[in-house]
Amino acid sequence: MTTTVLIADDDQLVRSGLRVIIDSEPDLSVVGLAATGAEAIGLARSLRPDVVLMDVRMPELDGIQATRRLLANPGPPKVLVVTTFENDGYVYDALRAGAAGFLLKRASPAEMLQAIRTVAGGDSLLYPAAIRALAHRHAAQAEAGRLRALLTAREGEILRLVAEGLSNAEIAGRLYLGVETVKTHVGAILAKLGARDRTQAVIAAYESGFITPGGPR
Repeated sequence: MTTTVLIADDDQLVRSGLRVIIDSEPDLSVVGLAATGAEAIGLARSLRPDVVLMDVRMPELDGIQATRRLLANPGPPKVLVVTTFENDGYVYDALRAGAAGFLLKRASPAEMLQAIRTVAGGDSLLYPAAIRALAHRHAAQAEAGRLRALLTAREGEILRLVAEGLSNAEIAGRLYLGVETVKTHVGAILAKLGARDRTQAVIAAYESGFITPGGPR
């Protein structure tokens, strides 16, 4: 099955370059190009792409606002934020808005293609070190006790491993659990935290102080 992609970037050269790379893959297809956030929303609604590559800095409507509006609709696409700097505050805002992950513009073609396939498959694209730094910089003054009260000891343990970037299979191996058991725990964690995906759960954990940057994991 082909994964359809919409590219939103105000740089025509970037749009063209990404299109060439993506369309060279038999399982991927670019269905639209947008130069602004507003145009990205309109095209996403009409073309129904599986994945949107969203630049964060665009005229008329930036990528964060565009992401929020896209994800407010039923059956939204996966949004993969494309940025120049991993410590850009816009990236953090986009992740909190529900983006499935972010990709640096200096990433190799292979990394970019893998990122698209990862989010299209329903997984979040986690960069633990970058998320830790972003969350630390933008952390809200909340109490870690709230998360400790919400989560069981096992759920807290699994959330810490999710924050390290481990997959369900890797967590299962680490804790000697079945993959389905881990999947059930992750689902419970997301529900309790009101998180859309693993990325938002990790952000909540850092913001609340449940996990601290540089602290024990």
